[in-house]
Amino acid sequence: MSPVGFIQSELDLKLLVLYIMARAAGPITFLQLLDLALCDAGVDYFSLTQAVDHMVATGQLSKEDERYSITDKGRRNSEICENSLPYSVRMHCDENLVKVNEALRREAQVQSRILENEDGTNTLHLQLNDVGSPLLVLDLLVPGPAQAIAMSQCFQDDPAGLYHAIVGFLSRDGANTKEEKQ
Repeated sequence: MSPVGFIQSELDLKLLVLYIMARAAGPITFLQLLDLALCDAGVDYFSLTQAVDHMVATGQLSKEDERYSITDKGRRNSEICENSLPYSVRMHCDENLVKVNEALRREAQVQSRILENEDGTNTLHLQLNDVGSPLLVLDLLVPGPAQAIAMSQCFQDDPAGLYHAIVGFLSRDGANTKEEKQ
């Protein structure tokens, strides 16, 4: 019985990984990479795990926390060999990357972190970025983690709403009147 899919060897799989990683908008998790690589029937979890581990060991990918990114060496190798991948596999990867890249860009634009303070309170750090520069950076002291989580989720759901509410509040007529009196 002939093998299924276009990805037939470990080298094919590594080329696929490099192709995906070179086009990802930022570092991705292994599960995101797996989801993207499953565009071909010749890919499986275990062979992908081995390939990614080897690519990290050889310096083509780097791993920070639980996310992988392509190195300069990997990017050069991808540019040289990307045409070795079948066109249909590349097109399918590109289609799947659209959703992942949108999520990665949004993640880079809308950030929230919850920090525990020594007194048992939490600091909720919110940041809204646009093309690399911050539009809004806000730290709030919150009594407990449950409230901080809820507030963080509200911010993640509608960051522009908070931004516009703050700008609207600070721009209201009362603020202008005080400025005119001075």
